Amino acid sequence: EVQLVESGGGLVQPGGSLRLSCAASGFTFDDYAMSWVRQAPGKGLEWVSAISWNGGSTYYAESMKGRFTISRDNAKNTLYLQMNSLKSEDTAVYSCATKSRDYSGRLYRAYEYDVWGQGTQVTVSS
Repeated sequence: EVQLVESGGGLVQPGGSLRLSCAASGFTFDDYAMSWVRQAPGKGLEWVSAISWNGGSTYYAESMKGRFTISRDNAKNTLYLQMNSLKSEDTAVYSCATKSRDYSGRLYRAYEYDVWGQGTQVTVSS
């Protein structure tokens, strides 16, 4: 079955860093662009970042630019999100996601993704 499993979340102090991972299985990973989406307490889904199938193109929400780096290792079927200079407002559940049966590489709104991991909690607090 199609499965995405996130890991790497945790508690970090403001200004700190975390590296999230998303292990993919059950589909041809390098056929798909991949994304990270987050949901903060009491808020809706927020698109964070996306990466093309081969990692050649990356995209970021404005508030993440310069702080977050998305990458992938297709040989390992794994997606990553390096998060630096973390702020309290980055506290959220972070999920990896993709759009099934789509090979266009287009970007989607967060709510349009239909394949999700369970999410990993990131808490930024002193």
